[in-house]
Amino acid sequence: MVDSAGAFLPKQDDVFPDRNHFGRIFFNQARMSAKGIPQIAIVLGSCTAGGAYVPSMSDEVVMVHKKGTVFLGGPPLVQAATGEIVTEEELGGATLHSEESGVSDHIAVNERHAFQLTRSIVANLGHKSYFTENTHNKIKPEAPLFDTDELTGIISVDHKRKFAMRDVLGRVLDGSRFHEFKERYGSTLVTGFGHLYGQPVGIVGNDGVLFSESAQKGAHFVQMCSKRNIPLLFLQNITGFMVGKKFESEGIAKHGAKMVSAVANANVPKITAIIGASYGAGNYGMCGRAYSPRMLYMLPSAKISVMGGEQAATVLSLVKFKANESQDVINKFKAGIQKGYDDQGSAYYSTCRLWDDGIVKAGDLRRILGMSLNASLNARIEPTQAGVFRM
Repeated sequence: MVDSAGAFLPKQDDVFPDRNHFGRIFFNQARMSAKGIPQIAIVLGSCTAGGAYVPSMSDEVVMVHKKGTVFLGGPPLVQAATGEIVTEEELGGATLHSEESGVSDHIAVNERHAFQLTRSIVANLGHKSYFTENTHNKIKPEAPLFDTDELTGIISVDHKRKFAMRDVLGRVLDGSRFHEFKERYGSTLVTGFGHLYGQPVGIVGNDGVLFSESAQKGAHFVQMCSKRNIPLLFLQNITGFMVGKKFESEGIAKHGAKMVSAVANANVPKITAIIGASYGAGNYGMCGRAYSPRMLYMLPSAKISVMGGEQAATVLSLVKFKANESQDVINKFKAGIQKGYDDQGSAYYSTCRLWDDGIVKAGDLRRILGMSLNASLNARIEPTQAGVFRM
């Protein structure tokens, strides 16, 4: 869905010259086309300069009449360069590109019509799907025993207030059935099997901070799902791995690394929902954005940052104020740090920077996860090869 004015001219050094700047979009489009990945552009607004190449490099283009335009140089630039006075519609409207230039393949009377045309295009892609192969163990879908709307009351907006992950699963999984794996070992990590809209899934959910036992259990479970080609669903409410001399001597760093490695190398579809906190290396072990989940969602009250704001403020104040300082100065410094972390850790701060794939209401969690799971099963599941684990 395209509505692009091209590069932001006042920030050209941030968007134009480097390897992964604006031009990389068109490079990627060309490479995806060469790999046989279909690309459909729906032009909903003005596509100017570099923005004009997005639809021009797509397989099929739908333009909305009297709304969508495509041109390398808009009317002001044309007038400045050639003296020609022309309207946007005359220069690059849907009629011109559908009847004369051939840039557009379909003309839609409105946005609703454009989406209908796009569905018809998708129906005729003839693209190979592995959905049947990946869903051979699918059973009849079944609603949870408990109302999904109850999640709004179960999942606390106060991250200091604990909630039970099993209560969440009872309102997400089919029939509220959950076959738990290693229930009595590493109990701050909940792992096990269930069904989501009839499709088998492996669940990895947080019920507290991660200890060595939890990390080993997580690595074991993720590897097991990878071998069985079972998709993984990560439900994050994690403040990180446990710290302290006792836990370092137990090897929590190497045990946490096993879990991180297992998640990184798992090639089964991975879908992540941040339903509480997502702090520090716990984000890595629980398949944060850097670990390429197929989809990642956040609840409106979710938080994501390298650590909690209160902890960050305390750490930084201890580093900064090693000499005796007045408590007022320290408190003012800590308040500023905490506010910055609270603001930048917000789900809305995250989603407006595309760090996730959208904010969802708690009551919609099951439906959104189910749709994402179904979509992810169209692609071939590559075999998983494990890396080296430090024992």
